[in-house]
Amino acid sequence: MPTPLRSDFDASQLRAVARKTKNAAQARRLLALAAIYEGASRTEAARIGGVTLQIVRDWVLKFNAHGPEGLIDRKPTGQPSRLSEQHRQHLVQMIEAGPIPAVHGVVRWRLGDLIQWLWDEYRVPISKQTLSREVRALGYRKLSARPRHHAKNEHAVTAFKKTSPRVWRKSRPTRPMASP
Repeated sequence: MPTPLRSDFDASQLRAVARKTKNAAQARRLLALAAIYEGASRTEAARIGGVTLQIVRDWVLKFNAHGPEGLIDRKPTGQPSRLSEQHRQHLVQMIEAGPIPAVHGVVRWRLGDLIQWLWDEYRVPISKQTLSREVRALGYRKLSARPRHHAKNEHAVTAFKKTSPRVWRKSRPTRPMASP
């Protein structure tokens, strides 16, 4: 026996909500459920929604539990962050203080160095991409200096530049055109 739909809605109310929504998937689901309210079979509702009977059953359960808002796709939550608030605070302190070359072996922090520091201090394994996202969320941006060749000679560059004197001259007056 199929799960019954909520009794506080009817087909016309679902169609009205479907007309107003900006979410196409929600509108499709609402229209399929409206057909059930009007007496259509679950198979016909599945055909209207372009899905299987099991998915229509899932829609009915979500609709019964949460109403029309339950039919909106939500972004999955994903894994929780590997860094706690304490980790983030210490990370900010390390970035602000900068590395100590004798202790850390680097003259500036790179993501790989911070990953190694997090592992050494807290045994937290974290990927470069994830740490980059965390550091950006803390308000920091990766800055890179313009590449510079080690053998570049500033004096040779200025001597090579050719500058022409800026001379502005007034244009010659134009001659009036002779009429034919």
